[in-house]
Amino acid sequence: MEQIIFYILAAVAVIGTVLAISEKHPVHAILYLVTSLFAVAVVFYLLMAPLVAVFEVILYAGAIMVLFLFVIMMLDLGHPEKGFSPHWREWLPALLLSLVSIASLVMVIVSRHSQLAVPAAQSIPIREVSRRLFQGHGVAVELISLQLLFALVGALYLGKQQASSPGLPPSSAPERVSGSEEKSP
Repeated sequence: MEQIIFYILAAVAVIGTVLAISEKHPVHAILYLVTSLFAVAVVFYLLMAPLVAVFEVILYAGAIMVLFLFVIMMLDLGHPEKGFSPHWREWLPALLLSLVSIASLVMVIVSRHSQLAVPAAQSIPIREVSRRLFQGHGVAVELISLQLLFALVGALYLGKQQASSPGLPPSSAPERVSGSEEKSP
Protein backbone atom coordinates (compact mmCIF):
# COMPACT_ATOMS: atom_id res chain seq x y z
CA MET A 1 0.00 0.00 0.00
CA GLU A 2 2.83 2.40 0.79
CA GLN A 3 4.27 1.85 -2.65
CA ILE A 4 0.97 2.88 -4.26
CA ILE A 5 0.83 5.98 -2.06
CA PHE A 6 4.41 6.78 -3.04
CA TYR A 7 3.54 6.70 -6.74
CA ILE A 8 0.40 8.77 -6.19
CA LEU A 9 2.41 11.41 -4.31
CA ALA A 10 5.13 11.34 -6.96
CA ALA A 11 2.47 12.01 -9.59
CA VAL A 12 1.03 14.84 -7.47
CA ALA A 13 4.51 16.38 -7.10
CA VAL A 14 5.23 16.16 -10.84
CA ILE A 15 1.80 17.50 -11.85
CA GLY A 16 2.04 20.33 -9.29
CA THR A 17 5.50 21.27 -10.53
CA VAL A 18 4.43 21.22 -14.20
CA LEU A 19 1.43 23.41 -13.34
CA ALA A 20 3.71 25.76 -11.37
CA ILE A 21 6.01 26.11 -14.37
CA SER A 22 3.24 26.54 -16.93
CA GLU A 23 1.01 28.90 -14.89
CA LYS A 24 1.03 32.52 -16.06
CA HIS A 25 -0.25 34.10 -12.85
CA PRO A 26 2.65 34.12 -10.35
CA VAL A 27 0.52 33.70 -7.22
CA HIS A 28 -1.18 30.63 -8.70
CA ALA A 29 2.23 29.25 -9.64
CA ILE A 30 3.37 29.59 -6.04
CA LEU A 31 0.28 27.75 -4.82
CA TYR A 32 1.00 24.88 -7.20
CA LEU A 33 4.62 24.83 -6.03
CA VAL A 34 3.51 24.70 -2.38
CA THR A 35 1.27 21.76 -3.25
CA SER A 36 4.19 20.02 -4.94
CA LEU A 37 6.51 20.67 -1.99
CA PHE A 38 3.90 19.34 0.43
CA ALA A 39 3.62 16.14 -1.63
CA VAL A 40 7.41 15.75 -1.48
CA ALA A 41 7.28 16.27 2.29
CA VAL A 42 4.75 13.45 2.60
CA VAL A 43 7.07 11.27 0.49
CA PHE A 44 9.89 12.01 2.94
CA TYR A 45 7.60 11.06 5.80
CA LEU A 46 6.71 7.89 3.95
CA LEU A 47 10.42 7.10 3.63
CA MET A 48 10.71 7.35 7.43
CA ALA A 49 12.43 10.73 7.47
CA PRO A 50 9.99 12.83 9.54
CA LEU A 51 12.56 15.51 10.38
CA VAL A 52 13.28 16.11 6.70
CA ALA A 53 9.53 16.21 6.03
CA VAL A 54 9.06 18.84 8.73
CA PHE A 55 11.98 20.88 7.36
CA GLU A 56 10.46 20.60 3.87
CA VAL A 57 7.16 22.04 5.08
CA ILE A 58 8.59 24.71 7.37
CA LEU A 59 11.49 25.92 5.24
CA TYR A 60 10.44 25.41 1.65
CA ALA A 61 6.65 25.35 1.64
CA GLY A 62 6.58 27.99 4.38
CA ALA A 63 9.48 30.41 4.52
CA ILE A 64 10.77 30.30 0.95
CA MET A 65 7.28 30.59 -0.52
CA VAL A 66 6.60 33.62 1.70
CA LEU A 67 9.84 35.11 0.35
CA PHE A 68 8.65 34.42 -3.21
CA LEU A 69 5.33 36.13 -2.46
CA PHE A 70 7.22 39.08 -1.00
CA VAL A 71 9.30 39.39 -4.18
CA ILE A 72 6.15 39.20 -6.30
CA MET A 73 4.62 41.98 -4.22
CA MET A 74 7.81 44.05 -4.47
CA LEU A 75 7.96 43.67 -8.24
CA ASP A 76 4.19 44.20 -8.53
CA LEU A 77 3.73 41.12 -10.70
CA GLY A 78 0.50 39.86 -9.20
CA HIS A 79 -1.85 42.79 -9.87
CA PRO A 80 -4.61 41.39 -7.64
CA GLU A 81 -6.56 44.65 -7.72
CA LYS A 82 -6.75 44.55 -11.54
CA GLY A 83 -7.54 40.86 -11.71
CA PHE A 84 -10.82 39.14 -11.43
CA SER A 85 -12.18 36.95 -8.71
CA PRO A 86 -11.13 33.39 -9.54
CA HIS A 87 -13.88 30.84 -10.04
CA TRP A 88 -13.86 27.44 -8.39
CA ARG A 89 -12.75 25.86 -11.69
CA GLU A 90 -9.45 27.73 -11.53
CA TRP A 91 -8.78 26.49 -8.00
CA LEU A 92 -9.83 22.92 -8.79
CA PRO A 93 -6.37 21.55 -9.81
CA ALA A 94 -4.65 22.92 -6.71
CA LEU A 95 -7.46 21.76 -4.44
CA LEU A 96 -7.52 18.31 -6.01
CA LEU A 97 -3.75 17.88 -5.72
CA SER A 98 -3.80 19.14 -2.13
CA LEU A 99 -6.62 16.78 -1.17
CA VAL A 100 -4.75 13.82 -2.68
CA SER A 101 -1.60 14.78 -0.72
CA ILE A 102 -3.50 15.20 2.55
CA ALA A 103 -5.44 11.97 2.06
CA SER A 104 -2.17 10.13 1.38
CA LEU A 105 -0.63 11.58 4.53
CA VAL A 106 -3.62 10.49 6.60
CA MET A 107 -3.46 6.98 5.13
CA VAL A 108 0.26 6.70 5.89
CA ILE A 109 -0.18 7.91 9.47
CA VAL A 110 -3.11 5.56 10.10
CA SER A 111 -1.32 2.57 8.59
CA ARG A 112 1.89 3.26 10.53
CA HIS A 113 0.09 3.57 13.86
CA SER A 114 -2.00 0.48 13.26
CA GLN A 115 1.07 -1.71 12.74
CA LEU A 116 2.87 -3.31 15.65
CA ALA A 117 5.29 -1.12 17.46
CA VAL A 118 8.66 -1.64 15.84
CA PRO A 119 11.71 -0.71 17.88
CA ALA A 120 12.76 2.73 16.77
CA ALA A 121 16.07 3.19 15.03
CA GLN A 122 18.74 5.07 16.86
CA SER A 123 17.65 8.68 16.76
CA ILE A 124 19.85 11.73 16.88
CA PRO A 125 18.76 14.48 19.27
CA ILE A 126 17.94 17.90 17.82
CA ARG A 127 20.86 19.47 19.69
CA GLU A 128 23.26 17.13 17.86
CA VAL A 129 21.70 17.90 14.46
CA SER A 130 22.00 21.64 15.04
CA ARG A 131 25.57 21.31 16.31
CA ARG A 132 26.57 19.30 13.24
CA LEU A 133 24.78 21.71 10.92
CA PHE A 134 26.35 24.89 12.26
CA GLN A 135 29.80 23.52 13.05
CA GLY A 136 30.31 21.58 9.86
CA HIS A 137 28.23 23.65 7.47
CA GLY A 138 28.18 27.12 9.01
CA VAL A 139 29.71 28.72 5.93
CA ALA A 140 27.06 27.20 3.66
CA VAL A 141 24.26 28.45 5.93
CA GLU A 142 25.73 31.96 5.87
CA LEU A 143 26.19 31.88 2.08
CA ILE A 144 22.56 30.93 1.62
CA SER A 145 21.47 33.78 3.89
CA LEU A 146 23.63 36.17 1.84
CA GLN A 147 22.06 34.89 -1.39
CA LEU A 148 18.61 35.58 0.03
CA LEU A 149 19.75 39.07 1.05
CA PHE A 150 21.10 39.74 -2.46
CA ALA A 151 17.82 38.53 -3.97
CA LEU A 152 15.89 40.92 -1.71
CA VAL A 153 18.14 43.87 -2.62
CA GLY A 154 17.79 42.99 -6.32
CA ALA A 155 14.01 42.85 -6.01
CA LEU A 156 13.96 46.23 -4.28
CA TYR A 157 16.19 47.71 -6.99
CA LEU A 158 14.07 46.31 -9.82
CA GLY A 159 10.87 47.44 -8.12
CA LYS A 160 12.20 50.95 -7.56
CA GLN A 161 13.52 51.20 -11.13
CA GLN A 162 10.11 50.31 -12.58
CA ALA A 163 8.31 52.66 -10.18
CA SER A 164 10.13 55.75 -11.51
CA SER A 165 8.61 57.70 -14.41
CA PRO A 166 7.24 55.26 -16.93
CA GLY A 167 7.82 57.51 -19.95
CA LEU A 168 11.34 58.60 -19.06
CA PRO A 169 14.44 56.55 -18.46
CA PRO A 170 15.52 56.60 -14.80
CA SER A 171 18.53 58.85 -15.50
CA SER A 172 16.48 61.57 -17.23
CA ALA A 173 13.74 61.82 -14.59
CA PRO A 174 13.52 65.34 -13.15
CA GLU A 175 15.11 65.68 -9.75
CA ARG A 176 13.10 67.18 -6.93
CA VAL A 177 14.42 69.79 -4.60
CA SER A 178 13.41 68.89 -1.08
CA GLY A 179 11.89 71.49 1.18
CA SER A 180 12.31 74.55 -1.02
CA GLU A 181 11.36 75.78 -4.45
CA GLU A 182 13.90 76.82 -7.03
CA LYS A 183 14.62 80.54 -6.97
CA SER A 184 14.59 82.43 -10.22
CA PRO A 185 17.54 84.83 -10.75
